[in-house]
Amino acid sequence: MHFTLRQLEIFAAIARSGSVSGAAGAVALTQSAASTALAELERQTGRRLFDRVGKSLRLNELGRNLLPKAVELLDRAAEIDDLLQGHEAVGNLNIGATLTIGNYLATLIVAEFLRRHPQARVKLEVRNTAHLLQALAVHEVDLGLVEGDCHHPDLAVVPWVDDELAVFCAPGHPLAGRSATPKRLLQEPWILREPGSGTRETFDHAFRHHLPGLRVRLELEHTEAIKRAVESGLGLGCISRLALKDAFRRGSLAEVRTPALDLKRTFSFVWHRDKFHGAGLRAFLELCREFSQGAATSDEIALPPVP
Repeated sequence: MHFTLRQLEIFAAIARSGSVSGAAGAVALTQSAASTALAELERQTGRRLFDRVGKSLRLNELGRNLLPKAVELLDRAAEIDDLLQGHEAVGNLNIGATLTIGNYLATLIVAEFLRRHPQARVKLEVRNTAHLLQALAVHEVDLGLVEGDCHHPDLAVVPWVDDELAVFCAPGHPLAGRSATPKRLLQEPWILREPGSGTRETFDHAFRHHLPGLRVRLELEHTEAIKRAVESGLGLGCISRLALKDAFRRGSLAEVRTPALDLKRTFSFVWHRDKFHGAGLRAFLELCREFSQGAATSDEIALPPVP
């Protein structure tokens, strides 16, 4: 063969980062050594894998076709290495989760996974939906736990558990515990997630006929920040019931019922269509389904209460 696994590892790292300097640290090499390894791979095969654009490297057609096959081969090699060393074949996992799932479910699932498989190593990245889907498309992440829609042609989507957003306010707000029409809701200022998040996508779709009249006071990336802002009386919010479960129980926030709005969505598993499902990835997916077993919606999943 005209390549080594190490060369493929360096190629994949450069493809993910878009530069040799960005990839060097990931593969524990100097920038010069990583550049030399790529040059040697291209020399041995007689084919260019990247287009050079200034200081950045962009995959050409051959490189794009090679990347998923190289990642699959590296994953299989890692599983073989674990088996030969007598380790359980769960290997290393890079899990990505969108913010609601990452903050309220994924950390608990990862903790249980590591308890069951102490030799495994798991990296959990929490990003908004748009950024996570981009990472999945270039194999930066093995598996995505996603709350937004995905239409990327290279990604496979499998439904996990249903979810629903809820409109909420401070306990002393005039709408606390009451029903409100979209027309009434337009009279209030809003504290919302940022564009590109799955939560904002669901909200905007529900309000698609009323968006021009919507008054957005703040856009925040974190659900806890939105909850604090709404609790302080700055406006109405709309996030997953999963994130509001304990606040509603304590009475620190109150629901505004919105029967005219469709705020339902689905949490999904997302991976690259060419992704190899090793023992570790299969075990993690099985554990996720175990966590949600018997729950019709995400807020019915049994979680330890927040004091």
